[in-house]
Amino acid sequence: MLEQLMQIAKMSALEEMASGIAHELNQPIGAIATFAQAAERMLSKPQADPEPILDVLRHISSEAMNAGQGIHRIRKLFDGYGAERSNCDIAEIIAELAPVLQLLAQRAGVQLKISVDATLPRISVDRLRIQHVLFALVQNALEAITSDITAPQVCLDISGDRHYVTTAVIDHGTGVSKEARPQLFRPFFTTKITGTGLGLASARAIVEMHDGTIGFDQLEDGGTRFWFRLPAANAMDSAPEATPA
Repeated sequence: MLEQLMQIAKMSALEEMASGIAHELNQPIGAIATFAQAAERMLSKPQADPEPILDVLRHISSEAMNAGQGIHRIRKLFDGYGAERSNCDIAEIIAELAPVLQLLAQRAGVQLKISVDATLPRISVDRLRIQHVLFALVQNALEAITSDITAPQVCLDISGDRHYVTTAVIDHGTGVSKEARPQLFRPFFTTKITGTGLGLASARAIVEMHDGTIGFDQLEDGGTRFWFRLPAANAMDSAPEATPA
């Protein structure tokens, strides 16, 4: 299971790396194209013979557009790569992963409490990817616990209704600073010295791939509640199809 989780983690990191590259490069590439087109218009005035320069600028504009399309194609290659969805019981997904999570908690000297509502609907997911999200959130929660906390504890709470299943990981650690909160799920952003900034970003990508939402709440006692919500399988099956425009 650990080997499978590591494979999922690597692919998720690559997905978010591709996403991050696209996010960082699309804007300047778009600016290059815009300025090149503006230069075309300025040099198109009859007062000058702009043809040689215009030819170069057209090449710049064309190559900039091609680069943007190339990035889009690369990102598209990773969208949903290797995802194998099936209707799953979240309790079974948790039960498979529980020994690994308990081992992590034991090594960290933290008690891990797991609470699962027995009446939850099934969800249509790639179980390994969802287990990766759980693994990442619990690992972050354990790392947020400081040594001066008496009887440290992390809670994994799964609840919901007939429409959604919500999974929450609750710690009573250091919390998230105000400066970090807006950037928490951005690729390559990290508050850890040796962090990659891809854990929460890949978790977000996986949850959104499953038509879900992810977020966090700051607790009054200083801890944090990270959560993600996934639609029930029957809710997705009964969703109305979009009417073609």
